[in-house]
Amino acid sequence: MAAQTGLSAPALVSRSDVPVFRPVALSAEAAPFAPLGTDGWRLGSPSDAEKQFSRCAARLRALRADSGQLREELNLLFDQLLSENYNRTFEPNINIRAEDVCSLLRHTSGLVPLSQEHLVIKLCQLVHHLLNQLKVIMDEQTLDVLVNYTAGALKVCSTWTHSDVLLALSTIVYGNGPQCHQHLSHLLGEDGVLLLYSSPTQPNMELRRVALTCMANICLRMPGQPPLDDQYRSVSFSVFLKTLQSPKPPNTDELFYCMVVQAALKGLQCCLSGGKWKFGGAEELGSVLASLKRLMFQGAPGVNVEWPAVLYPAPLPQYEGLSTPKPAEASKPSETQKDATVSGKNSGNKKRKSRGKGKKTSTEESRGDDGEEDDREAVPVLQKGGGRDGGQVEAESKLSAPSLYPSWKRTSSDSEFSDPEGSVQCKLRLYHGRVRQGALHCLLAVVKGVEKRTLYGYWSSFIPDSPPIGGPPPLTLLTIILKDPSPKVRACALQVLSGLLDGSRQFLAVAEDTASPRTSYTPFSFLLATAVRELHRALSLALLAETSPQTLTQVIKCLAYLVANAPYHRLRPGLLSPLWKQMRPYVRHRDVNVRVSVLTLYGALVTTQAPLPEVQLLLRQPEGSSNAGSFTPKDSALSWRQRDGVSSPSRTPVTASPRGPRTPAEEDSSPPWLLQLCVSLVTQPREDQSDSEGVGTGGGLALEPSPVRLEALQVMSHLVRGYFSLAQACLCEIGQVSARCLGETDPSIQLHGAKLLEELGTGIIQQYRAENNVPESSRVPMSQVVLFWSEVLSGPLNRALQNEQHPTLQTSACDTLSSILPQAFAQLPDKTQLMCITVLLGLTYSENYLVKTAAVRALGVYILFPCLREDVMFVADTANTILAALDDRSPNVRAKAAWSLGNLTDTLIVNMESVGVDFQEELSDMLLLKMLQAATRASADKDRVKSNAVRALGNLLHFLRQSQLSRAVFQRPLEDAVRALVKTVQSDATMKVRWNACYALGNAFRNPALSLDSAPWSGDAFSSLCHVVTSCKNFKVRIKSAAALAVPSHRGCYGDTERFSCVWHSLAKALENSEDTNDFLEYRYSASLRHTLSQALLHLLSVSQPQDMPALGASLAGEEGRGIKEHLIKYVRAEDGGGEGEQGDKEAGGDSSTPQQRVGGLQQTLIRLKELKAEAEEERGNELVVQFLEDLLKSCEEP
Repeated sequence: MAAQTGLSAPALVSRSDVPVFRPVALSAEAAPFAPLGTDGWRLGSPSDAEKQFSRCAARLRALRADSGQLREELNLLFDQLLSENYNRTFEPNINIRAEDVCSLLRHTSGLVPLSQEHLVIKLCQLVHHLLNQLKVIMDEQTLDVLVNYTAGALKVCSTWTHSDVLLALSTIVYGNGPQCHQHLSHLLGEDGVLLLYSSPTQPNMELRRVALTCMANICLRMPGQPPLDDQYRSVSFSVFLKTLQSPKPPNTDELFYCMVVQAALKGLQCCLSGGKWKFGGAEELGSVLASLKRLMFQGAPGVNVEWPAVLYPAPLPQYEGLSTPKPAEASKPSETQKDATVSGKNSGNKKRKSRGKGKKTSTEESRGDDGEEDDREAVPVLQKGGGRDGGQVEAESKLSAPSLYPSWKRTSSDSEFSDPEGSVQCKLRLYHGRVRQGALHCLLAVVKGVEKRTLYGYWSSFIPDSPPIGGPPPLTLLTIILKDPSPKVRACALQVLSGLLDGSRQFLAVAEDTASPRTSYTPFSFLLATAVRELHRALSLALLAETSPQTLTQVIKCLAYLVANAPYHRLRPGLLSPLWKQMRPYVRHRDVNVRVSVLTLYGALVTTQAPLPEVQLLLRQPEGSSNAGSFTPKDSALSWRQRDGVSSPSRTPVTASPRGPRTPAEEDSSPPWLLQLCVSLVTQPREDQSDSEGVGTGGGLALEPSPVRLEALQVMSHLVRGYFSLAQACLCEIGQVSARCLGETDPSIQLHGAKLLEELGTGIIQQYRAENNVPESSRVPMSQVVLFWSEVLSGPLNRALQNEQHPTLQTSACDTLSSILPQAFAQLPDKTQLMCITVLLGLTYSENYLVKTAAVRALGVYILFPCLREDVMFVADTANTILAALDDRSPNVRAKAAWSLGNLTDTLIVNMESVGVDFQEELSDMLLLKMLQAATRASADKDRVKSNAVRALGNLLHFLRQSQLSRAVFQRPLEDAVRALVKTVQSDATMKVRWNACYALGNAFRNPALSLDSAPWSGDAFSSLCHVVTSCKNFKVRIKSAAALAVPSHRGCYGDTERFSCVWHSLAKALENSEDTNDFLEYRYSASLRHTLSQALLHLLSVSQPQDMPALGASLAGEEGRGIKEHLIKYVRAEDGGGEGEQGDKEAGGDSSTPQQRVGGLQQTLIRLKELKAEAEEERGNELVVQFLEDLLKSCEEP
């Protein structure tokens, strides 16, 4: 380090207060170096570093600029401070205050004039030494002083000092770029010193490296800080990119060049990670990706290809509407044609007879046991043939294809350089590995910072879409994952691939290969499916070849991302079965992180598109049915459970079962192997204490580490959610596991135990829902459900509900209470029911908003229970609780309170129809008034509150009786409620809110006690619905508004002739424009809209009176009538589809009639109109309407 150069040795020797060290012979048996002072104290003790700093700092602060022998004093004190090690990694007890360091550096910078260049260098070394080792966070004054000093030194001092000055400056500005804005114009402005030294034309590589490091530290953004100004970030980005694109200068040492590239890569990563970054078009993004792809293979022997300067995105069929600035240019052919040195078959296609059977070399064993954390170990391992594929594979590859075997995997006998040259080559490989690692870190920053849709076009440059057949495979991320000698680089490549796969479900959803592709062309869906299969193949090979536990963890995590996003229901079966069996042995891996990642992968397998038939078959397989031996990794990785030939009696899932074959009935009734495994991981003690996380207490009774148990509980939850029919056989056992977890002291374990209970309850509820059509014989018996909840509610769940120290646990426990099957709740003892209700009512007064939200939601579920909804006292208590929650300051609480209020008002409507007037009379009028006023206020809240508030308003307006509406106290709230609905219908709120508001108005129109004909607000209500039905862009809102207009049951509700005519013409216009939309997603609802509009028009005809005939006759006799007739014929014949419309009508009380019933309704309308007595003008209109209906009936009856 530069901080260790330039020390003045004579000055050190000439002072009496510096200890004189005795010579020590160097040997392997010598004790670690710890120099002794003249008085016998050890400098390495924690207190001595502080003493040395305090003594030197005091002497420095005592110095003044006019002191005699200032230069000699400064020299001596600087040397003493630089000679001390302040690194807290080695001396954790060092306690030097940051303000003391800042004060010292500020004072010292005023003592060293810029003309004394040797002292300037030492001061810069001291700044770097102290700030770097003590991790000092500077105050603004110190930052300003030191930046001013170093910037002045760059202006005044000679060039030979600038390397040390820039090193100090890079330490000063580390993460402080935005705070140095007054100096950035000098450093990064036009002709700035950093731009000068970082230029590709700069011959001094050390200056160039330090300048790039300084720029990278300026661009580095610390958490909570504002990003660097875009102007300087863009300038730095251009410099970093230009550095990566420029070739190595001639006569430049490769090691120095690698260090420069590393600094540029670090800077580029800081730019991309320092806030939102917008690339200057696809050209700039393509240039960055091209440079990073080239550097991903920096120093890879034999990779000699012509790299493109820019990568262009491939056209994607599902995004053809998006304009792409550049057409697709094939960048891969130039790589694949010239890349004749990397073989895709060397890493996994050879037989591995020697794996786990032959005797390992010492190098291989060291790598397998220690994980090869340091990249420097990767080189000798691979040179000696003990690397990723073993000697057998290497020998076969030499015989079969020596020219294709990567030179980084050759044995030491292939080396042509001597030992000194070999050490240089090892160092060069180390630096090349760091470059590759830096490039992958940058690529990961690009993946995280660029929109997913933009990156999809570049997938083919980094992920192959076909297996290597014939020629050499393309250079992609999979090449690095399978071939790179450094485990750190492989892990970085896996992280990038995971980043690409994460969130790609929408893109990969297009993939499909269930049908054979056409011979004329290969569809894009088939290419994507092939890419998914190639990812499975390559990652499976990486899983077999990997020996580093850290990288192995990344392989399994990457597989989990792939499984979570790939559309396996659109792919040919067979991808998941090998992976499922291949992962089984790794469940017992000695590394805890590997075990956790395996469980994460199993969780993804039972979550993706559940239930998948292939996964169902795998879950039904008995424990020992799969031949896991062919997938077993190295014995060193799995033998931790079977040391010294003694195997674990209770943990042998990868061995063949001693039982005979099971019958199909036994397989159906037996719990899935994965469920048994998770139960054992959660509950059974760990037999071996060799885990890295430490031993347990008390003779090997320690449970699995907490991360393993938590992940096992999550897998159980996923399994119950997706495959409840397989897990229900173990309902009681899973309940006992949850109860045990709730009884533990670890809050995380308790929380996951409660969530598992909630999933069990939800699964039972789903089984008993009528729409799921689960046969009675396949359901969990009601008696067992009641027994299950009786045991749960009498166990530790009560303590969790009352555990105020852990609000998250209380929240989850409330959710668990809300997942009780209503039929089972009715059969629980009265004491248990009362306990549940009392606890929930009490928790709504919790100070924690999460607990209050969950409790209010649970009450909203309970109010729908048949055994509780007719209890007036419970309804009143729940209503008062919800009304209090609607005024809470938390929007989450208010949103759930509005949802619960909507459920409560749904209950009122159900009770009104089932119980009748008795229930309405028992409920307090004042409580209803409060609910009406609260819902009106909530309708002006945020959209997620408003959507349920308007639903509650509609129900309340439907529920109120004539005796209540006639009271003066209800008049103003009633008008305010309706006007709130009208305002919401006409607002710019989300479509869900407007849909609910239209539904609410239709619901209100059902109340015969509301005087729609004379109320002052009725005109606005009908007008708002007429406006929405003709102009709203969302067809589902139009459907609901048309259904609301068809709700009034008699003509008087529509008011005068003018209002009736307005409703008619609005519906007719909406029917005429029912196909006019620019959004294809809305067009799919057009048939449903026509269905509802046709039904509404026929309803108006059925209630029309003589005074309406002139307007109706004029409409039906003209051009408008011909369009209406065409649509009505389709409606009566049921030719318009109308699935969504029928569902909407069903919700709004409309018909779901057959064509014969619709014809019968038309005939009744025709008979009624013929019997109407009208005046002359009305008679003429009546004749036109009758003629229209007769023609309509004839057309409908024609074959």
